Amino acid sequence: MVTQPTRAIVLRTVKYGETSVVVTAYTSSFGLQSYLIKGALKGSTVKPVVNQYFQPGAILEMVVYQNPSRSLQMVKEYGWHTMHQQLFFDVVRNAVAVFMIDVLLHSVRQPEANPELYDLIEMSLKQADRGAMGVVANLPIYFILHLSSELGFQIQGAYCRETPVLDLKEGSFSHAIPAHPFYLDGEPAKHLCAIRDVAFYESLDQVALHRNTRQILLHHLQQYMALHIQDFGTLKTLHVLSQVL
Repeated sequence: MVTQPTRAIVLRTVKYGETSVVVTAYTSSFGLQSYLIKGALKGSTVKPVVNQYFQPGAILEMVVYQNPSRSLQMVKEYGWHTMHQQLFFDVVRNAVAVFMIDVLLHSVRQPEANPELYDLIEMSLKQADRGAMGVVANLPIYFILHLSSELGFQIQGAYCRETPVLDLKEGSFSHAIPAHPFYLDGEPAKHLCAIRDVAFYESLDQVALHRNTRQILLHHLQQYMALHIQDFGTLKTLHVLSQVL
């Protein structure tokens, strides 16, 4: 069987049998994939290594046996691509990373390669790990806005005097409040537009948000994703994120 190299971002790890784990990862070469790591839990000296490598948010280099006809792939080799400095230990940074991963698991379901989406995930995790706290605080909003763009339903238009209302159902800024309840207006709509239009991650800390405004934006963005992705569901990590930001 031919092996292939790929970068992989760990999204979820679950126990499989007595000694193995199944890792859900978003890969640079194959998109969303599930990999069986045989014998990962066999022996007390191995378990800590597996827990270290396969934490949600880990960015790995892997050599895999990739078979398109199988839903569960095999891994030959794995190692670090990027070693996070703070992500796994800092409460706020970890909550942001776990939230972004939760959004991904609710949004991406097909095993299709999307290099641009992979880059968004990797760069966002790196910013969660090393960015200034002002960047980290606004990162979940930025991530959802750019994820929706990669998935094909980018918010259109911009906040201005003529179009001060964001219609979440239509995904565009409008001149009037819609008949349905899924919309943003006023300062929250203005701030959301500003975050969407940030050109560089480092500039996110220039958008100063009150904690309540950030929570309003995240709540409405969850609605936005649910309106555009079938069976999106509820983000359980949103409550935790709201407590720490």
